[in-house]
Amino acid sequence: MHADMDGSLSTESEYVELAVEVFSMLSDATRIRIILALRDQELSVNHLAEIVDKSAPAVSQHLAKLRLARIVSTRQEGTKVFYRLANEHARQLVADAIFQAQHTMSNNPAHHRGDHRTPEDVH
Repeated sequence: MHADMDGSLSTESEYVELAVEVFSMLSDATRIRIILALRDQELSVNHLAEIVDKSAPAVSQHLAKLRLARIVSTRQEGTKVFYRLANEHARQLVADAIFQAQHTMSNNPAHHRGDHRTPEDVH
């Protein structure tokens, strides 16, 4: 099946500028770490702050930006708010970026060798 049936991957796509905004949103190491932490689970701000080794207020600011960009969504349980990835695309983008980064370090990165892992396995 052809992935570009609606023309969204053409050079004239109306989504090119929005894609640039997505990349801009992902151009921060803390946000990448947040997405990696959320790839398989939803977490609270405090738990995310612990995982990415940043203060809760700093993580909250990053999450607010990711939420405005519709990269993460929330669920409230009592007074706690839990964050999760809004869809699988941010996870895939980050995994592909990590894999591309591995190419800068090696001509034969781990994801090309026998110890191949899928993008969903990236930690």
